[in-house]
Amino acid sequence: MEKVVRFFKETPQSFFLFGPRGTGKSTWLRQHYLKAAVIDLLAPEQFREFSARPERLREVVRGAKSKTIIIDEVQKVPELLDVVHELMEEREGSQFILTGSSARKLKRTGVDLLAGRAVVKTMHPFMAAELQERFSLAESLQTGLVPLVVDSPAPRETLASYVALYLREEVQTEGVVRNIGAFSRFLEVISFSHGSALNLAEVARESQVQRKTVENYLAVLEDLLLAFRVEVFSRRAKRHLISHPKFYYFDSGIFRSLRPTGPLDSPHEIDGAGLEGLIAQHLRAWIAYGNPNCGLYYWRTKSGVEVDFVLYGEDTFCGIEVKNSSRVHPKMLKSLQAFREDYPEARTILLYRGKERLLINNTLCLPCEEFLLGLVPGQPCLAEIA
Repeated sequence: MEKVVRFFKETPQSFFLFGPRGTGKSTWLRQHYLKAAVIDLLAPEQFREFSARPERLREVVRGAKSKTIIIDEVQKVPELLDVVHELMEEREGSQFILTGSSARKLKRTGVDLLAGRAVVKTMHPFMAAELQERFSLAESLQTGLVPLVVDSPAPRETLASYVALYLREEVQTEGVVRNIGAFSRFLEVISFSHGSALNLAEVARESQVQRKTVENYLAVLEDLLLAFRVEVFSRRAKRHLISHPKFYYFDSGIFRSLRPTGPLDSPHEIDGAGLEGLIAQHLRAWIAYGNPNCGLYYWRTKSGVEVDFVLYGEDTFCGIEVKNSSRVHPKMLKSLQAFREDYPEARTILLYRGKERLLINNTLCLPCEEFLLGLVPGQPCLAEIA
């Protein structure tokens, strides 16, 4: 595939760059920091050298021609951060870029992310607007938008090995969990919760482990950046709301690779969860790349009225419902109408699989593909009707 221009923007200060493996962190850095000194901790020799003697970093940095130092996969040797902190104070004008595909070790060692000296930024799977005419909604629902997979000549095979890579190199080798079989079973079981409110007791029962174990497994998934939760929007609530967050794998293809299928599984239901997850991952990227003051939530009353997503920020307030349907039916708008009754200040939008752009009862109904292609960081998500 030809070069894709990413929406992620560089910054002159030092920063952490977190993101799951294969999302293009190293590729982006190679393109934008050609003269930087690079320490790659995935390289066995460098990993051994810096694990044995983290203070060696001082010698490397002091001898480097460039003032920009990249440490790739810094979580593999978290002790390096103490040395980085020292060098930041010593070498004014230097820039340290620290990438990571896991926050687990950094949390475990009590690292304070350099006491605010380095900002935290995140890299996400491709956005549709980055791919433009190369974006296919149907294909992205099957194999996702992780650059490693999209760029592969055999995306389905690459996707199939992606989770196995994490299990082998991040979970099993690092000893994150004691029972790799139980964890693998958990990965499949919780895929049924993708796009749904989390019921940890039910997940524990299906996974055949204790609830506390499920809580630990879920923390591992989030530390490895493979999953995220969306909290309930409860500001100025007028109704009784549920309190459980919704769960999503970070990419629609990862969800499809882990979700078991069989005669009792509805393809339409699986496609619907995949579509909702695809919208969620785009909204997360839109926020991370250009709208940091905006939050992503969902809204659900105890009586079961739900709006899939709520964007709330300084100049953004929008309720979004996602339907895996080629036609818009009046009953699809009921949740959005209830939301607008409580929050008349909000705009509402319904995304569906059809081709027509409609305005029904002040709710904009948009084809999913059109919405995704028009979602550009730094611009309103509803620029067309702003």
